[in-house]
Amino acid sequence: MANAVEMIVFNLVSHHVTWFLLCMSPAATQNTVVFQPSFLSTTGPSVSAVLLGNTADISVYVRTVSPSNTTGSIGLPSCVSDETQWVLTTEQVGKTAVQIELRLDRSLSLCGENDTETDCCPTPLCVLETLQVSACVGSKPQASLLIQARIHALLLPADAASDNNTVIPNQVYQPLGSCPCDLTFRACDVRCCCDKECSSEDLELFASHCLPGPFGGQMITDPDYQCSVQSSDNSPDWFPFLCVNSPPENNPYLGLFYLGDTILSEPAPSFQMPPMSAPVPVIEYIQGSPIFTMTEQFFTIPRMVLGRCVNNAPVAFLNNFAVECVTPLQSCPTGAPLQTLPEDLRIQVKNGQGGDVMVDVTEEVAADLSPFISSTHAVASSDQSLECENVTLALDYKFYWKENGITDITLTHTVGTITLNRSVTLTTRYSAEFLNGEFPGEANSGNPGYQVGRPVIAGVVDLLENTTGSIQRMSISLWKPVSDGLCSTAEKKPVLFGENSTSGCLLPVSRQNLTECDLLRETVSSLQAALVSATYVARSGNPDPLLLTDWLNISFVTVNSNTTMEDSPGSCNRIPSHQHVQVWSLITGMVDGTPQRDILDLQVSLSLSSWTLDCGGGDISPCVDPLKTQLFPITSSVTFIDIPINTGPPKTRFQINFTEYDCNRNDVCWPELAFPITKYYTGEPYSQSLAKGLILVFFFITASILGTPWRQLRQAWS
Repeated sequence: MANAVEMIVFNLVSHHVTWFLLCMSPAATQNTVVFQPSFLSTTGPSVSAVLLGNTADISVYVRTVSPSNTTGSIGLPSCVSDETQWVLTTEQVGKTAVQIELRLDRSLSLCGENDTETDCCPTPLCVLETLQVSACVGSKPQASLLIQARIHALLLPADAASDNNTVIPNQVYQPLGSCPCDLTFRACDVRCCCDKECSSEDLELFASHCLPGPFGGQMITDPDYQCSVQSSDNSPDWFPFLCVNSPPENNPYLGLFYLGDTILSEPAPSFQMPPMSAPVPVIEYIQGSPIFTMTEQFFTIPRMVLGRCVNNAPVAFLNNFAVECVTPLQSCPTGAPLQTLPEDLRIQVKNGQGGDVMVDVTEEVAADLSPFISSTHAVASSDQSLECENVTLALDYKFYWKENGITDITLTHTVGTITLNRSVTLTTRYSAEFLNGEFPGEANSGNPGYQVGRPVIAGVVDLLENTTGSIQRMSISLWKPVSDGLCSTAEKKPVLFGENSTSGCLLPVSRQNLTECDLLRETVSSLQAALVSATYVARSGNPDPLLLTDWLNISFVTVNSNTTMEDSPGSCNRIPSHQHVQVWSLITGMVDGTPQRDILDLQVSLSLSSWTLDCGGGDISPCVDPLKTQLFPITSSVTFIDIPINTGPPKTRFQINFTEYDCNRNDVCWPELAFPITKYYTGEPYSQSLAKGLILVFFFITASILGTPWRQLRQAWS
């Protein structure tokens, strides 16, 4: 049993080591090939490694080797395969890597005393051999891998479990609890007459006001339409044909009240095995679920939450993010995350498949600190300056995943030395990216229709090597002004489906800029074009990048472009200061009652305006000083337009007011009187429902003719 556990652990560890080497080895970018690792020791029936480099014409061979008695060496690699008890498989992973896997093709069960099979293990040490895997181009070896296999036989218990499994009965429940209104333990509930904790004095207070119905413990009598409540003596003429035959256990309250202790389990035969601890449940990750460490704690990364930077925010599976945190420094940091050792970042994380993954940390020293220091009062030549070493500037995580598990985690820890003199404003960057193989996971905005609040998916055509058009995803953005609101510091925010929005930024313009109108128009146009750089928009929320029918062309128009106003001194015309995005959406279907909305068209329009310096209000400096600037707004907006499904002719006054036969607007619906024989009934074929309906009508007429009124008429006639 210990050997089996040892093999399982080894398989998991070797799998993670493979992915780690695949992502981190620099040999994948060279023209040579190399095995990573070059030596392996296995105690299980399978082992894998990775061949990195130029693997275009590489062939892989395996043979059993042994050291020389004289020199002790294995010998040179050979490009000829020997017949071994191992099965060699290869799988191309990416463009510059091949995964090599060897699997033992024999049984690991220990031979019995009178066992004649040759596939079993004669001794507890079943396999002890050395394998050599060679990578060759033609007959020339390029790289080799040595594998030391030491595998023990599987030891099964002497008294294996029999096929007679113990049958565990289903949980028994009662359709109605004995007293459903008994909600408080060891206390009397008011108006609950079946509560056993209520004394006779308590019951006298509300005996005439008990809770009615099954929730008050009062059983409801059978209704009049039940076939079992009427006798043949006092039943009406219609009763035998229109009564309902349903067992009393079939009621709308079935299963609402459960009693878990009504039946005790009966003694059952044992498996005659020692008691074992319950296995720890495997945490299987799904999109959006938090990632856990091996200590049952959330795996956290600093990120922005509700406008504030939180140092310990849980990381969600398959959710990429990139944030910036601004921290004013007046002294050198001493705690996490700004001052963190690499050992503290190497954390064991649950991989979602019963194993664990170790975070692999790579240290980088930033030579240029300008992207991280947004504003500073430090003076490098000051004698009182203080140098803070190994300050965290960025933490960039990459999570490699497959199916519902994590295969590898890499971290690039960027540090630098900051010089302090009074205070420094430090901008640290944190990111998490989930990669499936070599490609990042792209989140959709619906399945299939767009969901309100999800980003609108756009893209451009990316021609691949085989000239097949593929759409590379991009986003349509609006302005997101921060701090001073200037366009130079403004950020972008994606357009969210179904949410109308208007935003903008400010551009400082001087009198000298207004003398170069063409350059000003080009500058503003480039700022607006950066918001919408895509040429296609996805129809649905989960488009196929290789299927062009899932995408629509984005139309670009310019409003009032026919105006031919000429520029004048101190004024520029035809400035594209406002960009408006119009999105037309349509409900194309329903999935489980939820409407599915698709984009029918998207149009980007630019509105032109005139910019002139305003020298009123007593401030004439912008009109006098050619370098004095004035702020002009550059705006962007988005509007979503829903197209109605039915665009037929409007209803007449008769159709609007006459509701007697409208089943949706009237409590009494006469057209549904013969529902089983109408076209709206789809429970069975129309021919069968019509035949059954006519038979029912025949019996009803026969019962009416042979009933009491006609019998009295025949007696009077006689």
